Amino acid sequence: MTSANPSPLWRPDEERIAQAQITRFQSWAAEHHGAPADGGYAALHRWSVDELDTFWKAVTEWFDVRFSTLYARVLGDRSMPGAAWFPGATLNYAEHALRAADTRADEPALLHVDETHEPRPVTWSELRRQVGSLAAELRSLGVRPGDRVSGYLPNIPQAVVALLATAAVGGVWTSCAPDFGARSVLDRFQQVEPVVLFTVDGYRYGGKEHDRRETVAELRRELPTLRAVVHIPVLGTEAPEGALEWSALTSSDVAPEFEQVPFDHPLWVLYSSGTTGLPKAIVQSQGGILVEHLKQLGLHCDLGPEDRFFWYTSTGWMMWNFLVSGLLTGTTIVLYDGSPGFPDTAAQWRIAERTGATLYGTSAAYVMACRKAGVHPSRDFDLARVRCVATTGSPLPPDGFSWLHDEVRADLWIASVSGGTDVCSCFAGAVPTLPVYIGELQAPGLGTDLQSWDPSGKPLVDEVGELVVTNPMPSMPIRFWNDPDGSRYHGSYFDTYPGVWRHGDWITVTSRGSVVIHGRSDSTLNRQGVRMGSADIYEAVERLPEIKESLVIGVEQPDGGYWMPLFVHLAPGATLDDALLGRIKKTIREQLSPRHVPDEIIEVPGIPHTLTGKRIEVPVKRLLQGTALEKAVNPGSIDNLDLLGFYEDLARKRA
Repeated sequence: MTSANPSPLWRPDEERIAQAQITRFQSWAAEHHGAPADGGYAALHRWSVDELDTFWKAVTEWFDVRFSTLYARVLGDRSMPGAAWFPGATLNYAEHALRAADTRADEPALLHVDETHEPRPVTWSELRRQVGSLAAELRSLGVRPGDRVSGYLPNIPQAVVALLATAAVGGVWTSCAPDFGARSVLDRFQQVEPVVLFTVDGYRYGGKEHDRRETVAELRRELPTLRAVVHIPVLGTEAPEGALEWSALTSSDVAPEFEQVPFDHPLWVLYSSGTTGLPKAIVQSQGGILVEHLKQLGLHCDLGPEDRFFWYTSTGWMMWNFLVSGLLTGTTIVLYDGSPGFPDTAAQWRIAERTGATLYGTSAAYVMACRKAGVHPSRDFDLARVRCVATTGSPLPPDGFSWLHDEVRADLWIASVSGGTDVCSCFAGAVPTLPVYIGELQAPGLGTDLQSWDPSGKPLVDEVGELVVTNPMPSMPIRFWNDPDGSRYHGSYFDTYPGVWRHGDWITVTSRGSVVIHGRSDSTLNRQGVRMGSADIYEAVERLPEIKESLVIGVEQPDGGYWMPLFVHLAPGATLDDALLGRIKKTIREQLSPRHVPDEIIEVPGIPHTLTGKRIEVPVKRLLQGTALEKAVNPGSIDNLDLLGFYEDLARKRA
């Protein structure tokens, strides 16, 4: 594994290392908490997992976490699931998110950008005022700590205000993007029974207006627990009957009151993709998210008051919650509401330029789309302020690393990161003081004992294994909603290795300490006992200009055989003739191995995805094994249900 990358693509210079917050943290933690002063990041990471309690205590002190009631100890119970963090402590997430208003009142907290690509600022003082006004109104509506408050909202400032006001009163926030259909939203919100719904009349995407008033009416009918609906007129329409006006709830000049809640008090509910059943309703805590995101954004992403943080996301994806937490570090966050590729593929680079983004995050798929489309970011835009481009959603292929290095600039910190909705954070990724090797994540995160295990639980180095985390993280779910005995939570992560979190990814931990992600282990290709990651095949195949996207599935056959088809969605004008078939097979054979060459290559009208843009491998596998469509997949979780008909028909013909 390591021999493939003899030298790094990028190495931080001495000045960057010296100025990084993680360097200053290590020196301070060495002086005050016995952390190693020498040995760089590797030594700091080892200490952070060996001395877990001390490390997290140090994080709270370094970032001046305000406990209104002190904790008895850092970790009351280390068991997983069920770790008890900072028992006895009380605090409030929103209070920390708005602290910069005290010192930087007139500077922008938010930069809101729509498809005109013109940024509009919301200052810290204005954000704090709106949160104070809305929090007071929520209390007057009877919202109490623990009540759920929901948002059917695009990535607009009102969504941030609503989240922070909910947290301020001790409510539990949950949101979906307005491109989700009614069934998808109800599959999520009906589980948690919200008392308030913030909603828009529609949204703008791809240069068009999309009216959502009928969907909102259906949500109101099907959510009987609602006590109030708040109308935000993005398209300028009148509030429907019985709804409250956003402007009326946010017009007062009231200092926010922050309910002091226990460390493990619920902050928000996130949802799994729900491709094979009802989405899991994942509950994370105010304190757990606060300290995990301070560590991740402050130390790993190296964000502070001088930064501008732009991540292309929607309110239906955990990266939106992660983006909002940029406020914890005093950073200005960029909210883009619109298509990632409007009016052209280069749209996100234009936004990064116009907002002065210092950390710009996007999907690996967008980077590869820019590469295929011949976008030249540094030629066409002034990206001098962008010091880091981060990617997630799927592994960034080696070609993506090279393209960013060549087309943005040579002195660019490229942070491919991997985590999950389950922890609303990263297991591995950005470290500002470490080199970047092509195709690799820099290192596991601090306080995260990330390992690669074989089926018997033996740690592996330079070999593919299961991604496991052997110690608790503060942002691990406190529970799933509607899972009273914890069986669904336990079954999701702890059935394979008791007491150890198994995430469901194939990874390699290299001998230099970096990490390579190979794809999901629950849809792993396994030929003659050799495990292969689907991401490796996608990376090889999608280099070919004729291939728009691909999907590879391994299907165990009733007779003991194994069928591994590769489905390809062709670029316009391409034809799957013998010449292209030969080139696909040759590419896979030469870049991976003969074992990776599929049994069949089949043209498809498109590749189905979850609503958050991930290829759905497991449901397609179930269809190909003969499972009925309604049992193989949750229809409300798929971006284009019609595409699944192709795979269903194929299974029928093969049978």
